[in-house]
Amino acid sequence: MTIRKRKKSSSPLWSRDDDLLYALDPVIWAREVLGFHPDGWQQDLLRSRQNKIILNCSRQSGKSTTTAALGLHECIYRRPTVGLCVAPGIRQSGELMQKFDEFRSAVELPSDYLDEDTKLSVKFKNKNRFMALPGSEKTIRGISAVTLLLEDEASRVLDVLYKSVRPMLAVSQGRHILMSTPFGKRGHFWEIWDRRRRGVSSNGKWQWFLVSADDCPRITKEFLEDEKEEHGEQWYLQEYFNAFVDEETQIFTRNSIMQAMDNDIAVIEI
Repeated sequence: MTIRKRKKSSSPLWSRDDDLLYALDPVIWAREVLGFHPDGWQQDLLRSRQNKIILNCSRQSGKSTTTAALGLHECIYRRPTVGLCVAPGIRQSGELMQKFDEFRSAVELPSDYLDEDTKLSVKFKNKNRFMALPGSEKTIRGISAVTLLLEDEASRVLDVLYKSVRPMLAVSQGRHILMSTPFGKRGHFWEIWDRRRRGVSSNGKWQWFLVSADDCPRITKEFLEDEKEEHGEQWYLQEYFNAFVDEETQIFTRNSIMQAMDNDIAVIEI
């Protein structure tokens, strides 16, 4: 993934002869309009039309950048679009919104093309919307017909929030993209990934992406060696090589706990 500053053209985006091509292929649009040259897995993600996608990614692999570009492409070329980014806190969702705004500045939109433009929400003249909200189940309810739900740092998003946002996709049949670096063997991000890993069928199929530091040419071996020496192997494997590791303070591992359980024990009625 590289991002290069694009030289602005004299004509607006939607009047160009290649606009149909841009609408059909977000990868070409990203390269030529945004100056964003996605890596191979990022190209696959931009072109995917799967309704459920889970990204298990190394830190700094470019997952937020890619989904911000995807959100903007859908706001311009697909209608209706209601894009929503949620995260454990407003800082994380706000960061993705900032990337969205940076890409939006590269597109030659007319000055009157926006109905609303705030730090955390954009509404276009075509009625499409893109917004970032804090990770609070109490304040996020009420939004409907979401067509693109981006869940950033999903391994740290509380399950109650995950369950609260899922109904937003019911009528629109919208897409849900979970993206995160692992954070232990707990929560919906781990459970969905583990079911898929074990081949256990779940409610609907998830397309999964496994992106380690080795898949990111911008992360050097020297940097990784320093990180391993500085933080230890467990943290290193979690942050850069997609490992779901138990917490160092745990007395029993998750596997040992699960092996100790027996569903065949009869219930004693009192």
